[in-house]
Amino acid sequence: MNLDMISLNSEFSEGTGLRTEEMLLNVGPQHPSTHGVFRLVVKIDGETIKESLPVIGYLHRGTEKLAEGLNYTQIIPYTDRMDYLSAMTNNYVICHAVETMMGIQIPERADFLRVIVMEMNRIASHLVWWGTYLLDIGAMSPFLFAFRDREMILELFNELCGARLTYNYMRIGGVKWDAPPGWIEKVKEFVKHLKKEIENYHALVTGNEIFINRLQGIGKFDAKTAIDYSLSGVMLRSTGVKWDLRKDEPYSVYNRFEFDVPTATEGDCLARYQLRMAEIEQSLRILEQALGQFPEEGEIMGKVPKVIRPPQGETFVRIESPRGEIGCYIASNGKDKPWRMKFRRPSFNNLQILPKLLKGENISNMVAILGSIDIVLGEVDA
Repeated sequence: MNLDMISLNSEFSEGTGLRTEEMLLNVGPQHPSTHGVFRLVVKIDGETIKESLPVIGYLHRGTEKLAEGLNYTQIIPYTDRMDYLSAMTNNYVICHAVETMMGIQIPERADFLRVIVMEMNRIASHLVWWGTYLLDIGAMSPFLFAFRDREMILELFNELCGARLTYNYMRIGGVKWDAPPGWIEKVKEFVKHLKKEIENYHALVTGNEIFINRLQGIGKFDAKTAIDYSLSGVMLRSTGVKWDLRKDEPYSVYNRFEFDVPTATEGDCLARYQLRMAEIEQSLRILEQALGQFPEEGEIMGKVPKVIRPPQGETFVRIESPRGEIGCYIASNGKDKPWRMKFRRPSFNNLQILPKLLKGENISNMVAILGSIDIVLGEVDA
């Protein structure tokens, strides 16, 4: 839908003499339920959505172009700002790409620390989604519980790397800082705490009949549509496609852990809610195993040259972020700066299906459908 070419229909209803008009409704870019600086132009007829147009770019920073003028270590903080709710996975994907090009071996202790912080960040991200999504559809209490428990993760991150949101923790070849004394024990205590709290989350929300009726059957699509739109993460798995890069293309030390890949077949908003809650439980399983196997001693940085110069060529790696597949493409000319860099951003890919999901829906379901996609606008715009 081109904003300059929108035609609005006006007609009289037979038998009543009443005139009906289509109208344009602007949602955002400053709107709490758009989960960032995002504008959605909606064409409605009464309460029915006829067309919708996502308008993005308000947070565009030119990260990929800026990277061409930075050395590889300098690029890492820029990745924090893309998906700022899961900065650890962003840090990892660029480091993983450079390490793949250079054949760098990662010390075991560093690999375990990476997995631990990425799974904690996955949980923190899903907690933000859980709390804000419930706010979107009219429940306030879950938001308070979600941020209470997320705060525990942020405190642990602050103790580990001195930051609460943008961490700059990963390094090419390992991690910047080792776990401080007693930190692993604190993480174990957090895992025990959240395993109990998840049961309370389900008792408070998941089994609520009003909540189920609110989400069931809306924003629905099938596996073919998901694949056609290049969806990933929960958006793909909610249609019955069992695909998780931690299982299907294992990286780091994920092949050492036992965990399930939750799937559903309904493809609606309720299925996506249930899968994200199940993913929190699976992340807790991974954390328990990683903490149990954590090496007592070892290096946190591999053998890395002082000046990082990947050989001439190109590579593409992908990992599983809380929102789906995040990929990093690097083209190198053998210098200390990338010749080209490109990120596959799951929020951007997943957002593409929104106009299809909204067409024909009631306006009251718009925010529930948008929230179920779980986008981060810093990653959409990059």
